[in-house]
Amino acid sequence: MFSPTSLMAQKKAKKATVSVLERPKLVVGIVVDQMRYDYLYRYCNKYSDGGFKRLMQQGFNYRNTHYNYVPTATAPGHASVYTGTTPARHGIIGNNWYVRETGKSIYCTDDLTVQGVGTTSDAGKMSPANMLATTITDELKIATNQEAKVIGVSLKDRGSILPAGHAADAAYWFDSAVKGFITSTFYMKQLPAWVQQFNSRNLPDSYVKNPWTTLLPIAQYTESTPDDNNFENTFSGQARPVFPHNLPELLAKNPDILRTTPFGNTLTKEFAIETIKAEKMGQGKTTDFLALSFSSTDYVGHHFGPNSIEVEDTYLRLDQDLADFLKFLDSQVGKDNVLIFLTADHAAANNVGYLNSLRIPSNSESPRVMQDSLKQYLNKQYGVGNWVESYSNQQVYLNRKLIQSKKVNLSEIQQKVADYLLQFNGIQRTTTATTILQANWTSGLLGFVLNGYSPKRSGDVIVTLQPGWIEGNSGKLSKGTTHGTSASYDTHVPLLWYGWKVKPGESAHLASITDIAPTVAYALSIQEPNACTGQPLQEVLRFQ
Repeated sequence: MFSPTSLMAQKKAKKATVSVLERPKLVVGIVVDQMRYDYLYRYCNKYSDGGFKRLMQQGFNYRNTHYNYVPTATAPGHASVYTGTTPARHGIIGNNWYVRETGKSIYCTDDLTVQGVGTTSDAGKMSPANMLATTITDELKIATNQEAKVIGVSLKDRGSILPAGHAADAAYWFDSAVKGFITSTFYMKQLPAWVQQFNSRNLPDSYVKNPWTTLLPIAQYTESTPDDNNFENTFSGQARPVFPHNLPELLAKNPDILRTTPFGNTLTKEFAIETIKAEKMGQGKTTDFLALSFSSTDYVGHHFGPNSIEVEDTYLRLDQDLADFLKFLDSQVGKDNVLIFLTADHAAANNVGYLNSLRIPSNSESPRVMQDSLKQYLNKQYGVGNWVESYSNQQVYLNRKLIQSKKVNLSEIQQKVADYLLQFNGIQRTTTATTILQANWTSGLLGFVLNGYSPKRSGDVIVTLQPGWIEGNSGKLSKGTTHGTSASYDTHVPLLWYGWKVKPGESAHLASITDIAPTVAYALSIQEPNACTGQPLQEVLRFQ
C-alpha cells in the first residue's frame, strides 16, 4: 500500500515531468542590426505601445547585455547569438577574413559548391558551411527528429543563413539584382510558389516610389542632431544629407537605396509574416523557429550615424513594423504560444566629428597607412620582402612561408610588429598570436581578444583601438559611423524576452550575448549548441 505522502510525491513528480515537456509552438529570434542599447530609451517617448514598449513592459529586459569578444561585426554577432559561443569556437571571425592557404579573402557565407535559387548572380552562392558549430536552431531540428520547421529571413545573407544554421529548412535573403528574396541549392532546388508569388508583388518598387519623409514633424526629432550637418553621408546625386530624401529621383544613381531606408525593414517584416503563414509555422505539434534579422538599421546607421534624424526615424518606423508583427503573431499563433527574444548583432560608435565638436577625444586610424608603414619597417629589419600579407579585422597577417624560408623566428617578428604598431595614436594595445595561444584570460580586454581568436583563421597580431577611435582615413572628418571594437558603445546591446511563460521584469546583472542560445535550449528542454560556452539566464527562467 502506498502512503498518502508517497502518492503526493508521485503526483508532484508526474506534474514536474509534464511541465518539462511543455514547449511554445513557435520561437522567434529577432536581431536588429547595429541596434545600440540606448535606442530603447532615447526614442522611448515616441514609440507606440505595441512595439518596443510592449516587449519592454510585458516582457523581461536584460539591461546590461554585452558582447564578450572582438571584432564586433554582423556575421560574428549573428553566429554568436545562435551558437551560444564566440568566434574562437564557431569560427566566424568577421564578415570577411584572410585565408592563408589561398592568399585571398573569403566572405563569411561564401560557398562555391552551391548555386543561387531565384537568381543567377553570385549573391546566391551562399551557405553556412564556414560556421564550425551547431546553432540552437540546429539543435531544435535534432531534438525533434527533423519535425521542427526552421527558417531564416533577412535582407542580408549572413543575417539569415548563420542564424538558421546547418540543418534549416530554408534561409531567404534579398537580392537587389532581382528585387526579390532568394536562397541557394544548399536548401532547395527552386523557390516555393509562395516566395515567387511574394516577389511578383514588386513591393521594393512600391517602397521607393515616394520620397522618404519623416514619420513625425521634423521639429519633434529633438533626440537627434540638426538635419543639416557635416557628420552624415549623402546619397549619390544629393547635395546635402537632409529630408526629404527624394527616393524616385535618387534611385538611378543608388539602385540599392531601399536597404538604406526604413522601408527595407518593412519589406523584411512583410516577408516574415508571409513565411509564417505560407509555411504554417507554429501550427503543428512541434516547436518551429523563425530567425528574423532587420538589416536596414545597419545600413542607415553606417550612412548617417547614430545621432541622425534618419536613424531616429528608422527606429520609429521599425517600432511600427514590430507592432504589426506582434499583432500578427497574436492572431496567427497566440502570445502564449510564442517565445520571442530581441537583441542586436553589435552596436555602434558615435561619429568622430560629432564627438570632436563636443571636445570629446576621438579620431580615426588608417589601416592602409599602418600597413604601409609596417611594411617599410619590416623591410629595414629583415630585408626587402612581402612580409605582410594582409590587414583584416584589426589583425595583421604575416607571410609565414617567407618567415620560414628566411629562418626568422615567428614569435620574434610578431613581437616586433606588435611593438611597432603601438606608435600609432589610435592603438591602445597589440597582442601576438603566440601570446594568445599561451594565455588563459577569462575577462577584460584580453579576454575579449582571446574569445575572438581562432588559430586557423586569425592573424599574427591583434590590434585594439583606443576608446573613441575607429578605423578610417586618418585626419579626415568621418561620415556616419562604424563598429567592431571592444568599447561599450560597440558591445552593449538590448536583450528582451517576451511571450511564452515570460513574466515581466528587468535585470541589471551582466548578461553575455552567448547566454541567449542556452536559455532557449533550457526553455525548450533540448541540448544546447555543441560549442556553447554561455549559461542559461536565471531571471528569465522563471517562465519555467
